[in-house]
Amino acid sequence: MRRLWAPWRHAYVSGVGDSGGSCFLCELPASGEDAQHRILWRGQRWYAILNAYPYTNGHLMLVLGRHHEGFDGLEPEEASELASALARCEAAVRTAYSPQGINVGVNLGRAAGAGAVGHLHVHLVPRWNGDTNFMTTVGETRVLPESLESSFERLRDAFERGHG
Repeated sequence: MRRLWAPWRHAYVSGVGDSGGSCFLCELPASGEDAQHRILWRGQRWYAILNAYPYTNGHLMLVLGRHHEGFDGLEPEEASELASALARCEAAVRTAYSPQGINVGVNLGRAAGAGAVGHLHVHLVPRWNGDTNFMTTVGETRVLPESLESSFERLRDAFERGHG
């Protein structure tokens, strides 16, 4: 497999790791700059944010509001809100993008593929029949037809209209 180097991602994930460095998933919501950081929705214990490096347009993450690594040790209120927040995010993605499916996934730990190690978050990735086309299969390159700004506006509108 060929590699597409994306050194600009370093600023997004730097400091996130196993050694107690700063965590961007903690810092972004603390800034209060929701639109600048593409925070789509805030609940009591979770928030939804557009993924800055999406697999498809509309790829968002549901993030625990405190720094905690996994499901073990969640407070009962956090676990309860997770279910309703997932449903809210699913509704927003369906309203904004009309996907034919949605991948929902969690990567716990670096070995499992986590880019933000140590902070629990759930990915929601809209999918369409045939979205793995020749560019992904042959060229091993993803083509995203919509800018992050457009994705943010589309999803934020869905959350604000109560469809998420």
